[in-house]
Amino acid sequence: MKKRSLIVVMLLLAMIATLTGCGSSASTSQGSASAASSGKAKEAADYKIVLVLPGAVNDQGWNASNYAGLQACNSDLGTNIEYLENVQSADFESTFREYAERGYDLVISAGSQFDEAAATVAANYPNTTFMVVNGSNSDLDNLTPVFPKEYEASYLAGIIAGNISTTGKFAMIGGESNEAMEHLMSVYGKTAVSICKERGISDASYNLAYANSWSDVALGKQMGESMIDQGADVMFTYANELGLGAIDAAIEKGIKVVGYSSDQTTIDPNTVVASISFDFAAMYKWAIGAYLDGTLKGHEVHEVGINEDIFVPVFTANVSQDIKDQVNNAITDYKAGKVDLKTLFDS
Repeated sequence: MKKRSLIVVMLLLAMIATLTGCGSSASTSQGSASAASSGKAKEAADYKIVLVLPGAVNDQGWNASNYAGLQACNSDLGTNIEYLENVQSADFESTFREYAERGYDLVISAGSQFDEAAATVAANYPNTTFMVVNGSNSDLDNLTPVFPKEYEASYLAGIIAGNISTTGKFAMIGGESNEAMEHLMSVYGKTAVSICKERGISDASYNLAYANSWSDVALGKQMGESMIDQGADVMFTYANELGLGAIDAAIEKGIKVVGYSSDQTTIDPNTVVASISFDFAAMYKWAIGAYLDGTLKGHEVHEVGINEDIFVPVFTANVSQDIKDQVNNAITDYKAGKVDLKTLFDS
């Protein structure tokens, strides 16, 4: 009897052990499912992204345009892109390295001046992608420059300038000399001068100077005043806050300005009679969307421009319908492949 009882007890214990094992297996299975669930693709808001700017977001120019792109992405794509403004060249590398060390997925920087620093830091942080707006270095898997072809925008600006000038003398100020800047200035100046000569102003010419600064407003005003005193009657500047100083000189001395990169007609529509605004909201949404879905690849410069409707002419009442028509026709012809602006590059 005792022996039979012992056997029954042992069988019961074995059954309990089996049931307990099944329970553990079920629990493990749930844990695996939970882990698989936690490994799902990130939501847009989960990506750690920062935009590094060389100037202030309220500069009414380049930095403002890029900041508008950030805002559009956060609003329409659901991202949580942060920004850091007024970063100086001496701090480019350390800033990139700091964000990479903190595990940021994407570090965006606005301006070709960031190219070298981005390439240097990217080599040591393969898990962080570096996107330089206006950049050209795509030598690594995690370098994905986005290049708005600004010379296309300056071509449209040059058409306006060439038609509104009465003296055929054009003042042009750039923040600093680099290949992208030289190309856009060359296209603008040659286009404006060519139109003036077609209008019968045979001695039309342009005066181009680089400030080697993007933020010195007083210097921008001084350079602008000097060029105006030499006979310029149309100002064109691409130099962030420094450019605001040049526009201030134009306002005081009563000449016209063709704005660039943002809608600068709001500064003074009687002076800044037209602008070529960069629709960076559309460009950023395209670029960040491509990053999120994995199609913004390295080893490639991602170019955008007139064909993607990134450059938007803005006119005031001070610009005639004929000039507006010329700009719109130029856009149509360019999209049709009838214009090769690279022939206007100096090199």
